[in-house]
Amino acid sequence: MQTNFKALAAGDTGRIVGFDQSGGVYRKKLLAMGLTPGTEFTVTRFAPMGDPVEIKIRGFSLSLRKNEASVLLVEKI
Repeated sequence: MQTNFKALAAGDTGRIVGFDQSGGVYRKKLLAMGLTPGTEFTVTRFAPMGDPVEIKIRGFSLSLRKNEASVLLVEKI
């Protein structure tokens, strides 16, 4: 089931299924960081104020701002 990144909690695993249409500004940046459709990731933690979020993807940890992460369309695994 496709959802927005905001619906995930720390410890959840997901798969990237695409990008939100309104996220054109971040799309190329996210693709360059390895966030391509079909890639699985795990939400590691959220900062105390909720921004940024840390995910484990392709063997490394990556921190994303909320506005960057909200561009990702994901499915919870």
